[in-house]
Amino acid sequence: MRDFHQPGRSMVIATNGMCATSHPIAAQTAVSTLQAGGNAMDAALSAAVLLGIAEPQMTGIGGDCFVLFKPSGSEDVLALNGSGRAPAGTSAAALRERGLSTVPTEGADPVTIPTAMDAFCRLNADWGRMTLGDVLAPAIRYADEGIPIAPRVAFDLAKDAPRLSESGRRHYLINGEPPRAGQIFRAPGQAEVLRKVTQQGRDGFYTGEVAEDMVNTLRAAGGCHTLDDFANAEANYTTPISSAYQGIELLEHPPNGHGATAMLMLNILSKFDLPSMGLLSADRAHVEAEAAKLAYDTRNRVIADPDHCARLDHMLSMETADKLGALIQMDQALPMPAPSAEAIHKDTIYITVVDKDRMAVSLIYSIFHGFGSGLASDKFGILLQNRGAGFTLEEGHPNELAPGKRPLHTIIPGMLRRNGKVLMPFGVMGGAYQPNGHTRLITNLHDFGLDVQEALDAPRSFADGQTMQIERGYSEEVRADLAQRGHNVVVPETPLGGGQAIILREDGLLEAGSDPRKDGCALGY
Repeated sequence: MRDFHQPGRSMVIATNGMCATSHPIAAQTAVSTLQAGGNAMDAALSAAVLLGIAEPQMTGIGGDCFVLFKPSGSEDVLALNGSGRAPAGTSAAALRERGLSTVPTEGADPVTIPTAMDAFCRLNADWGRMTLGDVLAPAIRYADEGIPIAPRVAFDLAKDAPRLSESGRRHYLINGEPPRAGQIFRAPGQAEVLRKVTQQGRDGFYTGEVAEDMVNTLRAAGGCHTLDDFANAEANYTTPISSAYQGIELLEHPPNGHGATAMLMLNILSKFDLPSMGLLSADRAHVEAEAAKLAYDTRNRVIADPDHCARLDHMLSMETADKLGALIQMDQALPMPAPSAEAIHKDTIYITVVDKDRMAVSLIYSIFHGFGSGLASDKFGILLQNRGAGFTLEEGHPNELAPGKRPLHTIIPGMLRRNGKVLMPFGVMGGAYQPNGHTRLITNLHDFGLDVQEALDAPRSFADGQTMQIERGYSEEVRADLAQRGHNVVVPETPLGGGQAIILREDGLLEAGSDPRKDGCALGY
């Protein structure tokens, strides 16, 4: 139990339904959807689309999503991959001929075809109770009437605004400046797009005037995108992958998501006695950092489009974890692995919803970097993602850019099961940090006995690139200890990610937490 003398928040406990996400208006929208008779899928989709208006630098209908969900009356976990493919006319060789060694992060080159909208329409049709019009109504209202900018959103807007193109500045700035906390942000063009989707379904986005607006914007920026690329966009159901840790089962999306990285990290950490090290000790941070280096280096060589990912079994085997874990020395940091070719960043949203019938949804939705590619479609202001920056240009690599291919994706929703029953939908935002964040949340809960809110609140560390990022919640003694072991210790400019989780308790109650690093909350009824 937390110290009530200290600032903080308690876990939220409810009986009927629950939502946890990064913006309070979105959480309230999800709960209102449940109370109006919608199920967890209706609520998650309604709030997710709204988050594209509330946190436009993080996500939007020009992006991708991944979803794990448990239908009511079942303990099976299903998965939908709503990530987009490279346009048919793309070419890694052409980018190499331009002297590029990596896919750019801005402009038309990194724009893969946004597939979240197709995923949302499919999930609504297959699993929702409400009409698509009812689901999208809150986002349309806020896009028309405006939504107050929250403090963390304002911080991110100011940081990311320089990435916007001319049309992006026109649609997302107010009087030429990033919106400040408390200012009202409107997106009337997106409201019009969403109205077309309510009338025409996914074709209202992927064909006709809206698709033409996106393609014309991309072609004007030098892109090879076509109307056929958009018309052919399609999300698909897939089968989650799973692994065991301390008596629980972790379920993640298969590649092209990199949830397998969290599984490999946990397999490595299972060789160490974490509880004996202490929650915020240098030993625990060191071991986790070393496991991350080894797991992420493996990821960079394995994870790709599922049609090109051939060594997943090797990555998830305990033999691999044993060999990697044996490389960890407690008194000395391993060298940082070679930088991955694909660009990694920290912008996305996560939402989880559980309803009274115990349908559980774990949904993550992103445009990748802040404001995506920086390009917003000229007429409607749809921010176009830069997920193609997740490809490598290394010839012959499984994740090499190619037509119709999906890139390595950093966004990963998670789900836990215990004894065959779903225990917790969860997610931890933060780009490359996400597998490490999944690992940290799980070990906080199951090795250190924290409640769900405490587990999200606790300070974080991350071996990222050539640095070891240590949040300010760690002591100076721990920083000095880690530096002495060879870690290049820095305090990150922004905190490491954000996260949300809902526990389905054995007594039938719901227990949720939401990360204080974001503006959001958990709400139930």
